[in-house]
Amino acid sequence: MGTKDQTKAALKKWESLTISDDFLFSKIMRDQELCTRLLETILEVKISRVQLLEEQKTIGITTDAKSIRLDVYVEDGENTIYNVEMQTTNEHNLPKRSRYYQGMIDLNSIEKGAKYNELKKSFVIFICTFDPFGAGRHKYTFRHICEEDHRLRLEDDAARVFLNAAGTKDDVSEELKNFLRYVAGEGMANDPLVQDLDRAVADAKANKDWRVEYMTLFLRDQENIEKGREEEKREIILNMLKESISLEMIAKVTQTTVDEVEMIRMENNL
Repeated sequence: MGTKDQTKAALKKWESLTISDDFLFSKIMRDQELCTRLLETILEVKISRVQLLEEQKTIGITTDAKSIRLDVYVEDGENTIYNVEMQTTNEHNLPKRSRYYQGMIDLNSIEKGAKYNELKKSFVIFICTFDPFGAGRHKYTFRHICEEDHRLRLEDDAARVFLNAAGTKDDVSEELKNFLRYVAGEGMANDPLVQDLDRAVADAKANKDWRVEYMTLFLRDQENIEKGREEEKREIILNMLKESISLEMIAKVTQTTVDEVEMIRMENNL
């Protein structure tokens, strides 16, 4: 795909974005009022005020440890951290991914020499367009409890919440259902939060700077994908050369030219 075609594809992608896109969602959540209202709807709590709100926050503790990039990172006035992620692809890793996120957030929030009781209360929230646990619920909240006595809670002030836009049960407030229907693309509801979010989506997509930023990231990702494909093709050609398969057959199988295969053969002294 040429540069012109790639740019057209990026623009088309931008124009079709909805709130379920993590880039657009993180931009919208920069609005402290909207972010606060959404958190209150999800968790059914009152948040006094948002003190710190960061989008696309990167946490890397050491150079050789896996870093994370958080869609939305929020701290309120009550010593609580909220991490909100938009998830449209089921990679079947959310339980351990959320565990890692919570651990990294803890490490990032406590200073060396601090007491463990100084750890902040934290919520890691995934808004999914699919059902991560297959039970039909709109909301799954996990906290540590004692297996031998379910009345005992660990009380470590850490919670992981998974929202399911494909939920079918009558298990959450109508406001939260309306939001999840909106995430699922099922249309607008006569709901103040959803209507305000939809206006924010329209405003965000009219922002030229954000459009350029998104298209730049999109083109970079496409370039990385193409590089990955070329590297994979090169590896296949090398393996076939080592098996003494004819250049013509390799070219045919890998949809390349005999000259290109010959060049790879000479570069690797095969």
